[in-house]
Amino acid sequence: MKQPLVTIVTPSFNQGHFIRATIESVLSQNYSDIEYIIMDGGSKDETAAVAAEYSSRLKFISEKDRGQSHAINKGFRMARGEVISWLNSDDTILPGAVEHAVRAFERHPVLGAVYGEGYLIDYDGAVKCRFPATEPFNLWKLVHLSDYVLQQTLYFRKQVIEELGYVDESLHWGMDWDILIRIGKRYGMEYIPEYMGCLREYGEAKTFSGGRKRFHELALIMRRHGALRYPPGYFTYGLDTYHKLVCDWIPSHRLRKVVSYAAHVVIARITREAQGLYSDGWASTRLQYMLPAGRGLIRVSGVLPDLGPALLGQRLVVKCAGRIVKDQDIPFGEFAFEVSCDSPGAALELEVLASRFVVPAKAGLGPDPRKLAYMLKGIEWVGIAS
Repeated sequence: MKQPLVTIVTPSFNQGHFIRATIESVLSQNYSDIEYIIMDGGSKDETAAVAAEYSSRLKFISEKDRGQSHAINKGFRMARGEVISWLNSDDTILPGAVEHAVRAFERHPVLGAVYGEGYLIDYDGAVKCRFPATEPFNLWKLVHLSDYVLQQTLYFRKQVIEELGYVDESLHWGMDWDILIRIGKRYGMEYIPEYMGCLREYGEAKTFSGGRKRFHELALIMRRHGALRYPPGYFTYGLDTYHKLVCDWIPSHRLRKVVSYAAHVVIARITREAQGLYSDGWASTRLQYMLPAGRGLIRVSGVLPDLGPALLGQRLVVKCAGRIVKDQDIPFGEFAFEVSCDSPGAALELEVLASRFVVPAKAGLGPDPRKLAYMLKGIEWVGIAS
C-alpha cells in the first residue's frame, strides 16, 4: 500500500537560534514521505540563512503574516499531505514520531487526530521531564477541564480540518485546544503511548506567558464548546493565573510559597475530582462523560470489587443528555451493559449515578479518603441498535 504524504508546517518569526534543531528533527525522521513547509513572518535574524542550507528538502516562504495562527493556516491550505501537523520553530519532534502517527491512522482511519507522549526541554534542548499533563483521550476533560494534549505530538487528517474549519486566527494561546475540541467532539482522537515531541520551556516562550489575557481566552474556549458558564477548568486556569499575579505583589518569600502551595492544592483537587473519574479507574457516585458524535448502542463496562456490604446492591443510573436511559443492578465482579442513544451530529453528554459508595478510610480498608462506587473499564459506541 502507498503510504500517505505527511505535511508538517512550521510557523516562524525570529527564532533563528532554535530553527536548526526544529528542521533537523523533521528531516531526520525515518518516514520518507514528508512535505516540510516553513511559513516565516519576515524574520530579521539568521532564520532564512539556516533554512537555505536545507532548501532542497523543504519549502521556505518568508512574508508578512497576521500572526502564528494565520501562518499555520497558510501552510495547511498549501499542504498536499493527507496527514498534517504543525511544529513551532522552537520545538522539536522525536525520532519515529511521524511513523507512529501514520500507523495509528492506518489502524483507525476514521479518527480525526492522534497524539502521544512528550518531554519538556530547556533553552539548550536538554530534557527536563515528561510533559506531565498527557493522558489517554477523555472528551469530557478536554471540553470542561484542560488541554492535556502536547501539541508537538499532534497529527490531523487534512480532510477533517477542511470539514471542521482551520485554526481560529482570533486565538493567540489556545488555538490548538479549540481545534482539538472540535475534532474530538465530531471524530474522536487516539492517544499513542510513544514519546513523539518536545516543548521548549523558557521565559520568553509564548506558551508560558500571557497572564490575564491568556486566561480569558481559555475561558472563552471552554464556554464556546461546553454548556457550563463556569466549568472546572475556569477555576484551575484562573487559580494558576491569578495566584502568580498575586505572588508578584507579595514581598515575603515565605508567604509567596504559602499562597502558591495553597493554589496548587486546590487545582490538584479540582483536577482529580471534577469528573468523578479517578486516574486509577475508580468512579465516584456521579460520573460525567462525553462521547464523540454517534448513534446506536453504548457499552458501559467495569468491575465492582467486593468490599463488603457498603457496595452490595449497587445500582447505576445512566442519563443521556439529561434523560434517564438505563437503571441497572450491578453485581460484584465484572459487569457490562448496553444503552441505546443517538447523537449523530454532536457530542453526547452522559451522566452515571451510583447508589452506593465506600470510603476506605472510614471502612477500615486503608487510608484512601475518596468516595468509591465502582471501577470503570470503558464507555464507548459499539454498534447500531436493532
